[in-house]
Amino acid sequence: ICDIGEFLGKADDEGKKILFEAQLGALRDVDYGIYPMTTSSNVIGAYAPIGAGLPGRKLDKSIGIMKAYSSCVGEGPFAAEQAMTEEEKDKLREVGHEYGAATGRPRRVGPIDIVASRYGVACQGADELALTLLDVLDYMDRVPVVTHYNVDGNIVDYFPMGEALNRAKPVTEYLPGWKCDLTGIRHWEDLPKEAQDYVTYLEEAVGCKIKYISVGPERDQIIIR
Repeated sequence: ICDIGEFLGKADDEGKKILFEAQLGALRDVDYGIYPMTTSSNVIGAYAPIGAGLPGRKLDKSIGIMKAYSSCVGEGPFAAEQAMTEEEKDKLREVGHEYGAATGRPRRVGPIDIVASRYGVACQGADELALTLLDVLDYMDRVPVVTHYNVDGNIVDYFPMGEALNRAKPVTEYLPGWKCDLTGIRHWEDLPKEAQDYVTYLEEAVGCKIKYISVGPERDQIIIR
């Protein structure tokens, strides 16, 4: 037990590396999330030094974590889930094991949402991304992607807030699936072209380099580009 601010401040002054890890996504941030469906505090990367007792310091690098599809716990607007049928969502939920760890409650799921992901990347100030659970999509013949929202007949590429978000409908495109097992792959060049194209599409759409790709739950099931 110690004064964390003093301890970390000294470590930073000595040039030591400090790693902060956050739990919740940007849309649960009390200021930048979908209020009131948020936590009670700030969870975006910029607040990590503040919460750790280093209010005058800044991050040298921010790595965003982005799933290869969308999931949501609890109530609130979730446009991406409208882009799939109930049967499609049940299948994705089953393959991705999208159930609450403590309660077993089914999570809401949908395709990856470019609009929400781009907003999250901006909120986090992410320098690069880690794309997780790409292997979950192995079974899909074609992979849906929410590219825009339709809000009252207007096609928008920004993340709306307030009542407008409740009226947002997903605009969906489909990319070819790869239909093979990715879990044993460790190098970018060994990924099937369709999987490479999906990753490249996502990073261009959200405007941030995807540096890490996970293809399974184990620590070594990762591709570093």
